[in-house]
Amino acid sequence: MSTPDRLIEATRELLWERGYVGTSPKAIQQHAGVGQGSMYHHFPGKSGLALAAIRRTADELRAAADRSLDGPGTAYERIAAYLLREREVLRGCPVGRLTMDPDVMASDELRAPVEETIGRLRSRLTEIVREGVDRGEFDRAVVPGEVASTIVATVQGGYVLARASGSTAAFDAGVRGLLSLLAPRGAGRCAPADATPSV
Repeated sequence: MSTPDRLIEATRELLWERGYVGTSPKAIQQHAGVGQGSMYHHFPGKSGLALAAIRRTADELRAAADRSLDGPGTAYERIAAYLLREREVLRGCPVGRLTMDPDVMASDELRAPVEETIGRLRSRLTEIVREGVDRGEFDRAVVPGEVASTIVATVQGGYVLARASGSTAAFDAGVRGLLSLLAPRGAGRCAPADATPSV
């Protein structure tokens, strides 16, 4: 791994664990195993490195979501695949966590990839729910944008509940409950009781 990549990966991990304030240049250098000169040779400072790290994290989250949402199956099946995909639930969402970081939210530059990622996810989910409505899979009264927001809120809220309790059970229960509410009309199905979206 190149020095810039080591620095970016170290920053990603530290941002996820400690947030922006808790991620000092010294901690990044130690985590990456590089010296101060190497860090400032490749990046103008902490904020520039944090931006590169946030962008990479956002890109990976979008790619992971796309693998589920762009896969085969009905609208319900693709939403279920997204909700049930493997996650490190007790660590929380690496992008969602940044919305609670006041320093990130106060910076237009650092906030932009966070807003873009969450907005893009809501937009893609809205499209999929609308497909389900158009095909008669979901009730015509369903408002796609509102359901999309509910899906995102369930995932992000599930992370909070799981971290607060120290158990993935609350996240898993939220996912099962949402899938039972979204189950296509007349299908009588929901996520299996032993579904474990959190690994």
